Amino acid sequence: MKFSEQWLREWVNPEINSQELMDQITMAGLEVDGFEPVAGKFEGVVVGEVQSVEPHPDADKLRVCQVSDGTQVIQVVCGAPNVRQGLKVPFAVVGAVLPGDFKIRKAKLRGQPSEGMLCSESELGLSESHEGLMELPFDAPVGASLSDYLKLNDVAIDVDLTPNRSDCLSIKGIAREVGVLNSLVPEAPQIEPVEAVHSEVPDIRVDAPEGCPRYLGRILRNVNLQAETPLWMQEKLRRSGVRSIDAAVDVTNFVMLEQGQPMHAFDRDEISTGIIVRMARPAEKLVLLDGQEVELTEQTLVIADHEKPIAIAGIMGGEHSGVSAKTRDLVLEAAYFDPITLAGKARHFGLHTDASHRFERGVDYELARDAMERATQLLMDIVGGEPGEIVEVSSAKHLPKARSIDLRSKRLADVLGLEIDRTTVEEILIRLGFRVDKLLKDGWRIMVPSFRPDISIEEDLIEEVGRIYGYNNLPVTEPTGSLGLRVNDEATRPVSAIQNYFVSHGYQEAITYSFVDPKVQAQVDPEHEGIALANPISSDLSVMRTTLWSGLLKTVAHNQNRQQPRIRLFETGLRFLQDGQRIDQQPMLAGVVVGPQYPENWVNGRRTADFFDVKGELEGLFSLLGIQIGFVGSRHPALHPGQTAELIRDGEHVGWLGTLHPQVQKNLELNGTILMFELSLNSVITGYVPNFKEISKFPEVRRDLAIIIGNDVSFADVERVARKHAGERLTALRAFDVYEGESLGEGNRSLALSLFWQHPERTLNEDEVHSLFNGVINALKEELGATLRS
Repeated sequence: MKFSEQWLREWVNPEINSQELMDQITMAGLEVDGFEPVAGKFEGVVVGEVQSVEPHPDADKLRVCQVSDGTQVIQVVCGAPNVRQGLKVPFAVVGAVLPGDFKIRKAKLRGQPSEGMLCSESELGLSESHEGLMELPFDAPVGASLSDYLKLNDVAIDVDLTPNRSDCLSIKGIAREVGVLNSLVPEAPQIEPVEAVHSEVPDIRVDAPEGCPRYLGRILRNVNLQAETPLWMQEKLRRSGVRSIDAAVDVTNFVMLEQGQPMHAFDRDEISTGIIVRMARPAEKLVLLDGQEVELTEQTLVIADHEKPIAIAGIMGGEHSGVSAKTRDLVLEAAYFDPITLAGKARHFGLHTDASHRFERGVDYELARDAMERATQLLMDIVGGEPGEIVEVSSAKHLPKARSIDLRSKRLADVLGLEIDRTTVEEILIRLGFRVDKLLKDGWRIMVPSFRPDISIEEDLIEEVGRIYGYNNLPVTEPTGSLGLRVNDEATRPVSAIQNYFVSHGYQEAITYSFVDPKVQAQVDPEHEGIALANPISSDLSVMRTTLWSGLLKTVAHNQNRQQPRIRLFETGLRFLQDGQRIDQQPMLAGVVVGPQYPENWVNGRRTADFFDVKGELEGLFSLLGIQIGFVGSRHPALHPGQTAELIRDGEHVGWLGTLHPQVQKNLELNGTILMFELSLNSVITGYVPNFKEISKFPEVRRDLAIIIGNDVSFADVERVARKHAGERLTALRAFDVYEGESLGEGNRSLALSLFWQHPERTLNEDEVHSLFNGVINALKEELGATLRS
């Protein structure tokens, strides 16, 4: 919020200087981001009047002017296109100093004497405009100091407000704060109802009361928009960072800055039949006031007539219905728009306007009528006109409800660290616009004003009291408290251990949005429907993820589009599943691998990672965590048939591992073999309690065997049977060779195994090992149909 200090002091004028005022505002929680003089530094510039203008005898673009400074008439040569007889302009007399230490001296321009300079706004540091001379009102006193006449001894203060303080996006709101801080009552302009002089009223219909609970309109006939906006209003707008356009637009902008209520003025002749507030229809388009054509979405609230949209509600009006110098009749609008309905809509169209900035943060829902009366009176003073009655369409059901909050004296004292007198507390809250509805045994029941949508709980009221009382006046105390040790389950591994494991294996941790593109999610997880967001950032981030793969695959596409051949990513986060009326949030671990297994160098080559590489890395993680998770061949709609494994722990499904299905890969425009895994995080972080075990000093015994077994028998089954019958002294079992060939018969393969035994207290003898080894062979034959390969 940028505003003129002089404008603020018209409302409330504490006896402190500019720096003290800014410090005070900052300490009240409204941080002053900066300030700057409203004009450049100059002296010797007065109000001048052009008495006559004649062509320069030796230059086509120059004029010889006779200019009065109030005491004498002086000749000045000027090249401005708008110089003319009777014009009143800033006149820098000989000896004046303009911004940039530019001194005015007597000179000759093409042989004609020139004693002074007629100035544009840019030459005085008032604005960037240098298209012509700055034109002053006809009643400007000739010879008066320009600085005094325009009251340029002023600064523009820029306050960086947090999003919750929408009530301070106006002079009225800032003045309220300054008044409370200095125990002063702001002197606000009196707003009286304007009496209607004709019976014509706008036809208004609100079809979207959820987005627009209140809409006001009024017709102002026979206005003269060729009338110029008064200089005092132009200056207040300029010092607030708003450009003067025409009287109608300037008045609505002025009321917005003064009262905090954005408004808009339509050309009545460009509105067909009446006004309808509704949601946009598919593929509707609108040319905005800035000339940009936008295609509206069905989530966009619009102001329309009976044929077409004429404005995006709360953001910007349309070019077709905008006012011009030819406009004779105005339709003024003032409304309360729901902040949630408007949130993000301006960004969607690449816009950010003063109106959207306010409506998104919350405008006072009781302010529209006062703003309408204020704007009507100002317009009548400037452009004349005949006002009609105000038409209001509102929905009490959808308007915000008045709120009351109980504030306890003890809670106030505990949080602030001191007891504040009850009278002082009440005075602070009343000056801030709150109302004491009821005195309680230990506090107050406070009614929250309509302009403070950010106040909802007791702590909000305590903060209001604290900041007005003064943070510097609160005692410095050191917090005390007892901290009990939390019980740490030794069997539960920290997530950081899993993260460190993947990082040490060349993965990079990714953090993706919890909301994803519904089209991508439908490809990778068609069995679950994502929970739709009420107000998504954009259409491709509109549902909550049911799998972490949605975000990871989008990240893969982003990296492949930037020529990254080797991608290894993992992520830990929540997925969101609808369970009746409840949303089930499940912590998950997921990863994706694309490209070479190892970084390219002289020894590694460029072997592409495959299913078994990722499987081995997961097995290494499970071994580190001390858990047993099996891999069982299965099918998943997003994974390649025959290259998909279901992860099972204690008979329960915990996740998936596999290669992305070629059709899904094509639909997502991804390249290469894409390996993915996802499993429940809770299933891997709970393992076992580590135990000390002494390393055996006695020799290890190894036995090898080769068996012929059917291709439909998995190694997991072979390992299960072998371990079951190998005895408790088995320390390791490894497969070191797999062979398939015609000599083995169709549907068979050869599997070579190594088994290792070791006793912790003695050397195993040959008979013991032979017995255990034969037991394994016999079990493989009986349970899995294996035969020894000779």
